[in-house]
Amino acid sequence: MLKEKIKLLAQQYHQEFIDVRHHLHSHPELSYQEFETSKFIQQKLAQFDIPFTVKATTGVVGLIKGRNPDSRVIALRADMDALPIREENKVAYKSVNEGVMHACGHDVHTTCLLGASKILQQLKEEWEGTVKLIFQPGEEKNPGGASLMIKDGALENPRPQGIFGMHVHPGLQLGKLSFRKGRVMASADEIYITIKSKGGHAAAPHLTADTILIASHLIVSLQQIISRNNNPISPSVLSICSIEGGHTTNVIPSEVKLKGTFRAMNEEWRYKAHELIKKQTVELVGAMGAEADILIDVGYPFVDNDPVLTGVAWQLANEFLGKENVEETELRMGAEDFGFYTHVVPGCFYRLGVRNEEKGIIHNVHTSRFNIDESAIAYGMEIMAWFGAMAAP
Repeated sequence: MLKEKIKLLAQQYHQEFIDVRHHLHSHPELSYQEFETSKFIQQKLAQFDIPFTVKATTGVVGLIKGRNPDSRVIALRADMDALPIREENKVAYKSVNEGVMHACGHDVHTTCLLGASKILQQLKEEWEGTVKLIFQPGEEKNPGGASLMIKDGALENPRPQGIFGMHVHPGLQLGKLSFRKGRVMASADEIYITIKSKGGHAAAPHLTADTILIASHLIVSLQQIISRNNNPISPSVLSICSIEGGHTTNVIPSEVKLKGTFRAMNEEWRYKAHELIKKQTVELVGAMGAEADILIDVGYPFVDNDPVLTGVAWQLANEFLGKENVEETELRMGAEDFGFYTHVVPGCFYRLGVRNEEKGIIHNVHTSRFNIDESAIAYGMEIMAWFGAMAAP
């Protein structure tokens, strides 16, 4: 059976792709700078005799054709960029690029898709349709590599009937997967506000507009946009996460900068909130005697897992791993640029368990000690190959 053959090959190639992961982990590159990573992926696909094209400068799109290649087209996606974090893990494959680290597991995602690619290519006479391999840059930084890949035609010629994306999850035990139908992750927009006045002496606040005081009022006031305007059953978060202004005890600064993030699960509310945030900022700051510049950098849309495709994947995962190893993903306000794909074609974004407390694999993504139990690589390879070979929306 195909299932057994995939599992056998995943075990056979496991160490090979652990080594691939070590290479990628040791040589992380920041968003939109993944030049060597892209070359490495291209070299691997060439070794597997898989044709590919380059998209969006560093993205790579490969095609594997099984029997009756026009009968179905399924896309499998992995991201490849790293984060500006200094790694603290004491491992032989520690990052050699100081201050850059694969702290979100994108090295694992790329490794698993490469492994699945090799398996699918070897077994291409045993499954029907075409599998499109999408290795994308820049998931961690606006405007999102997924949006650039889509603009450059990554979802065309041929257009997939469904797309799968995977993310490692240190909160999920090794050997498990999790899925959720419908909306699973939020949209994410960045907020930049500058409050400006002429500044002045702290002992004479009446001669200027107090930018510090104004900023404090504005921060509190912005929270009312969520609590008083948004439908309370629709998840939404606005967080101001940075305040910059002033340098001493007796000077009211001429400028205070605020930075924050806005998250939502509804596109109509998302853009309505943008206008409310802008209006509140300009009018409140103006009423208190200062001026405001505001920029809302529109980021990723919410991730919307297609119910039918996700149901198919869930059932395939049950068959492959056993129902006891498949869970439901919790609703999260984190963001993922995989959301761009799900607004164009049916998508399924699922999670791969990498946690192993006995080995100390407990640290969250985006931290300097994040790591995985590398047994998860075999699971990641085989389930991607299984979806590529069997899924049909």
